[in-house]
Amino acid sequence: MNWPVIGGEKKETGKRENIRESLKKALADSDGAPLREGAANLLDALGYRSERTTDVGSAAEFLKRFDPEGKLTEKQRAVFESWQKVEIVFQITDTEITERRDLKKLDFEASHIKSFLFLAVKLTGEHYNRTCLAEMTRAVNRLFKMPALVLFYAGSTLTLAVIHRRAHKKDPERDVLEKVTLIKDIRTQNPHRAHVEILADLALPELNVSNFDELHASWEKALDTEELNKRFYGELFRWFERAVKECSFPDDGAGKGNTERHVIRLITRLLFIWFLKEKGLVPNELFEESFADEKLKNHAPDRTDYYCAVLQNLFFATLNTELKQRDFSKRTRETHRDFSKYRYRSLLSDPTDFRHLLRSVPFVNGGLFDCLDDFEGVRKGGQRIDAFTDNVAQRRDLNVPAQLFFDSQGLFPLFGHYKFTIEENTPLEKEVALDPELLGRVFENLLAAYNPETRDTARKQTGSYYTPRAVVDYMVDESLVETLAQKCTPSDGHSDSWRQRLDYLLDYKKDYEDASGDASERFNAIETNGISTR
Repeated sequence: MNWPVIGGEKKETGKRENIRESLKKALADSDGAPLREGAANLLDALGYRSERTTDVGSAAEFLKRFDPEGKLTEKQRAVFESWQKVEIVFQITDTEITERRDLKKLDFEASHIKSFLFLAVKLTGEHYNRTCLAEMTRAVNRLFKMPALVLFYAGSTLTLAVIHRRAHKKDPERDVLEKVTLIKDIRTQNPHRAHVEILADLALPELNVSNFDELHASWEKALDTEELNKRFYGELFRWFERAVKECSFPDDGAGKGNTERHVIRLITRLLFIWFLKEKGLVPNELFEESFADEKLKNHAPDRTDYYCAVLQNLFFATLNTELKQRDFSKRTRETHRDFSKYRYRSLLSDPTDFRHLLRSVPFVNGGLFDCLDDFEGVRKGGQRIDAFTDNVAQRRDLNVPAQLFFDSQGLFPLFGHYKFTIEENTPLEKEVALDPELLGRVFENLLAAYNPETRDTARKQTGSYYTPRAVVDYMVDESLVETLAQKCTPSDGHSDSWRQRLDYLLDYKKDYEDASGDASERFNAIETNGISTR
């Protein structure tokens, strides 16, 4: 069975386009606007509006009002020190969802469990990592009975933080705080297209809900990274099928599925590079058609020049070569088969400038960018598999048209529709973006797809079994519990419940957690109950 095409591109509609444009304007207008006004305008662009609000002022006043009894620990209160200003934008309940016009002035209800509370926070710094923002979100949500969604403004970016809460299994009056989901670092000016699309997915007109429960479920689905991955896989697989039809490569000697294997290697290499690009290690301009127009002598949609002169040089002579060894082949006996040397000087408008642009790209010593051509060359029975050569005759079987990368259905526009992040998601926090775990999933699924009759054999031969994150998490937790059980002893002498307490330390979903529990508090609880290290 072939790998299924899941999801699909959203149909362009006038309504959705209006939402996108309203979002972009609201984001741009938030620069310099009062905090509550800017946040309210953004939420209004998504169809959310309410008169339920209250003034709080500074972070100190916020804590004084909502944590008068000091429920938060000193460490939890410390996260508010980076808050320059906080506003309760408004509260959304069933009333606001069903009565979307002429909303009456209604009071903020701190005890209204079935509601969303939107807060806006202006942070003192410009850059905050995911864990820091998640800790802030958890601290806020310990103070309210309803989910508190936070808009964090830091410098010229905005992060929307949403927490998943579930009912306590033993106490229906209490909630358990689970993972925090972030739409992180949304640029207020010129936002990434993927961020605009994700926000548009949350728009009330797009969700078609009639009450709070339906709204809550719709937000959960829209922010589900698994759904995001499925949609990406579906679009990528369609590109894979197109590339197999339009490309041709030299025979790799492995039998049926030659073109498919070449395309899988190409996708895997470019996906890896896209994550490097997210980290700022590979120049963005390499993947823009304006670059190909400027740097190639004869760039055209149906030509292979871009694949050869730009991508192959990036793969083999840059990422697979140490910086001090990077130079063009002299086309002499000593260098013309050295795959660490740049090729295709004749295809480039300015070879020196091209090499200079790649000077900051790191050397990646992992095998992914190994050139598969034999060093001995074809005269001694070797193979040209990647056909990384200046010999035109030995590239006759190579055809990878530039349109596959640049046209409206090309690979680079497809990648550009999604936000990539170099941080892997965890059970406690996740970002609505494609993370490095994607590489293993894509490679294994594409490998299974191109030859379904022998997919198990193919996986065994390449060792390409992908281990799902849930399994990895379980294996790590069990290993830690086993190690701690052997290396540590309970100082209170209650060894009979020792493993249970260690399980509690590492499992954030235990039934006896409450809305104030998090990993740090579980460590404190274990310490209180007695841990002594040998």
